[in-house]
Amino acid sequence: MHSTNKNRIKIHLLSTDGSANLMTVIDMSDEFITFAQSKNAAMIKSMTGYGKAEALLDSGKLTVEIRTLNGKNAEINIKSSLLPREKEIHVRQKIAETLQRGTIDVFISRENPTSESAKKINAGLALDYYRQIEALCAQAGSPVPGIHAALDTLMKMPDVVDTSRSEIITEESWPAVEEAFDRCLEAVNDFRSREGETLYRDVTSRVATIDGLDREIEQYESERTANVRERILKAAEDLKIRLDAERFEQEMIFYLEKMDINEEKVRLRQHCRYFMDTIDSEPCPGKKLGFIIQEMGREINTTGSKANHAGIQKLVVRMKDELEKIREQSMNIL
Repeated sequence: MHSTNKNRIKIHLLSTDGSANLMTVIDMSDEFITFAQSKNAAMIKSMTGYGKAEALLDSGKLTVEIRTLNGKNAEINIKSSLLPREKEIHVRQKIAETLQRGTIDVFISRENPTSESAKKINAGLALDYYRQIEALCAQAGSPVPGIHAALDTLMKMPDVVDTSRSEIITEESWPAVEEAFDRCLEAVNDFRSREGETLYRDVTSRVATIDGLDREIEQYESERTANVRERILKAAEDLKIRLDAERFEQEMIFYLEKMDINEEKVRLRQHCRYFMDTIDSEPCPGKKLGFIIQEMGREINTTGSKANHAGIQKLVVRMKDELEKIREQSMNIL
């Protein structure tokens, strides 16, 4: 547990079951943020995933692999010619419904049985071609080449070597193949969930850091006001201008109103709260989190432009650094 004075954030790290692998929810108020494990919080997933499954068919062992990376939509690439075209639409729908978003590469491969490794020669057709060669040579009055001499030519004749390929995935074998796809997709989702836990811990801790840095700004408020007053009085003294006290106070109030950053601080805290509410309540919050991060950045930038204080500027730079890391990580959140 880490605590600071009443003007700064207090962070309490709690676990309801003693687990070090915390899933956290955030409770924000004016004085503290609490992290505690939530049994009901939605589990976010990463868009990075990998899965592999096998199916034993009469035609050999079929292996299905799926690899996913981040992407705005479901971009599915089936990199195999083994999948029948009539099954491709069904497979794409299944993948899109299960994985939802990301760049998804699907690989299907087969281990051939030894008996199917060699190509078959159509011996009857080869002999028929040879007889035609003999007849042609007899008509032309040319010597007939021996079978060994003609063999190379015969092997190049159409359909002598059977290059046709029987269907690997048939209607009879499709249930086993579909089950392999289901197991592969389940493995991808498990991988994504594990990655999602790491992403969750990282981004939520950084949101808490931003909230804490935002609250640290308060310690510089009185100093900032005093510095502004001192600079104006010194400038007037250097120019030997006599200031009217009442008018000076009015101008000070006007100037400080232009420099006021309370609204930006309050809005930033609200955005932090909304970020946590979203990540804890929605199973696929990635796109929405991107919009919230934009709003957080807008408030941080405005705070920096109004700061007019070295200490506050340093805090703003640190908040920007944390926000950029959140932005990078959130691009991989489903």
